[in-house]
Amino acid sequence: MVTRLSNFFLRTLREDPSDAEVTSHKLLVRAGYIRRAAPGVFTWLPLGLKVKAKIEAIIRDEMAAAGAFEVHFPALLPRDPYEQSGRWTSYGDGIFRLQDRKGADYLLAPTHEEMFTLLVKDLCSSYKDLPLTIYQIQDKYRDEARPRAGLLRGREFTMKDAYSFDYTDEGQDASYMSQRDAYERIFQRLGLEYVIVAADNGLMGGARSEEFLHPTAVGEDTFVRSAGGYAANVEAFTTEAPEPVPFDAAGSPVVFDSPNTPTIETLVAHSNAVLEGEYTAADTLKNVVLALTHLDGTRELVVVGLPGDRDIDEKRAEVAFAPAAVEPATPEDFARHPLLVKGYIGPWSPEGAVLGEESATGIRYLVDPRVGEGTSWITGANIDQKHAHSVVAGRDFFADGVVEVANVRAGDPAPDGSGPVELARGMEIGHVFQLGRFFAETLGLKVLDENGKLVTVTMGSYGIGVTRILAIIAELNNDEKGLIWPASVAPFDVQVVATGRDAVVFEVAEALSAQLDAAGLDVLYDDRPKVSPGVKFGDAELVGVPQIVIVGRGAADGEVELWDRRSGEREVVPVAEVVARLTAR
Repeated sequence: MVTRLSNFFLRTLREDPSDAEVTSHKLLVRAGYIRRAAPGVFTWLPLGLKVKAKIEAIIRDEMAAAGAFEVHFPALLPRDPYEQSGRWTSYGDGIFRLQDRKGADYLLAPTHEEMFTLLVKDLCSSYKDLPLTIYQIQDKYRDEARPRAGLLRGREFTMKDAYSFDYTDEGQDASYMSQRDAYERIFQRLGLEYVIVAADNGLMGGARSEEFLHPTAVGEDTFVRSAGGYAANVEAFTTEAPEPVPFDAAGSPVVFDSPNTPTIETLVAHSNAVLEGEYTAADTLKNVVLALTHLDGTRELVVVGLPGDRDIDEKRAEVAFAPAAVEPATPEDFARHPLLVKGYIGPWSPEGAVLGEESATGIRYLVDPRVGEGTSWITGANIDQKHAHSVVAGRDFFADGVVEVANVRAGDPAPDGSGPVELARGMEIGHVFQLGRFFAETLGLKVLDENGKLVTVTMGSYGIGVTRILAIIAELNNDEKGLIWPASVAPFDVQVVATGRDAVVFEVAEALSAQLDAAGLDVLYDDRPKVSPGVKFGDAELVGVPQIVIVGRGAADGEVELWDRRSGEREVVPVAEVVARLTAR
């Protein structure tokens, strides 16, 4: 059926919305695809739903080809399964919790692992029921502290989440690769560039975790890649520790006066002047105090030692210390720990504790992998206005552990030996993850194997951000006048625009729209009377249907104009050729 713009629910805007930060947000609102309902929450209008449905159709097609079956869970979920998995608490402030009139606790689903697991537990009892992959396309809810960039990071969003169930690790490997291959086909059909990067496995462990990132300047994720093929999210990047350095002949630590040198920059300048050396920030040991808030509410301070030319990467720290929340220590934290001399903290002190038992500050001390055995440092002496040089790791101080929280830089060596890495920005569009047996063990999902023995099922998790992908496609496909959708996801195949007031214009446009519809094309017909050509053209450019037919003055002579929004080409053609030309594209 031809959609007539005269009675279609569409209102376009000429000005950008005041809260829009990125191009996709501006254009999707102006072109009438979405409307803001609340921060990070949007109402979907007919045009937006049509594009969203096109994306979902491609996903469903490839899920079916991969042997997955669609289900649909509620978004309102009971507390108990999430209490069993520990995520009712571990999500912290990141989820929406509510109670019914009887006081029972519920949440708006941030994700559905628990529900998928319990469904399979309820219906499957034998290895003969497996392998099984099921998926849904469903809205999710996260209480983002700073929703931003329209659909790219909201509080309500649509995801495709799939889960595979196998009773052997070999079966899980096959299911994982099947979904991974399906994701590649999906993104190729959507015309999205992607990079597959190694990702952090998170709290649930699992043998493998990979993200599909779309390289984009507006991306929230930083990833690294080498010319030799290595690629990883910065959170998953690992640093090769140096080989141990012999320190038998190394001199003992020496404390020296270092007034007014609370920063690495001032310390380096002072050390070069006083110690008559050629020191750089990389020769200093920076000691950063972090505060961890654990799930039970307890607060713990840790000191992290890292080379002075490195800084703490917040995202890497979040991953390293999860599920605890991480933040810099406050003045109140320092006040409660008098051994922490701000600006002059170090792992060794001339008046410190017995070596090997605890750090000089009495607080848990962790180091960057580069702080290897035998490395020598200039660092704080835990005395105001004093530092120490020749402080050797593994002799003068011992770490309680190694932690990967330092920032990754261009030129750092890839851990697989494939060369130096470069940094790029990307937006996560998909994630494939071998969950292993965490949820199955937690929720008691077992089946009988070939020998009649109960075995714990192993699972995989596979997510695609549907609404985020829509925003990314809009971000990629536009010009200064509006959206230009790829044919695969455009809300309509062709838009017919009747311009002018002559009756013949509308007669030809009407007949042509019917012919295009009969040929199987989805047609939007701008039949609005008493609307100027300029307004109609402006709306057509803004809405972004890739093929436009302009019916104007030439209609009386049997001619119309074909306008390809993607190439910008405009061509006058006989009316009789229009259907054949457009159906051949």
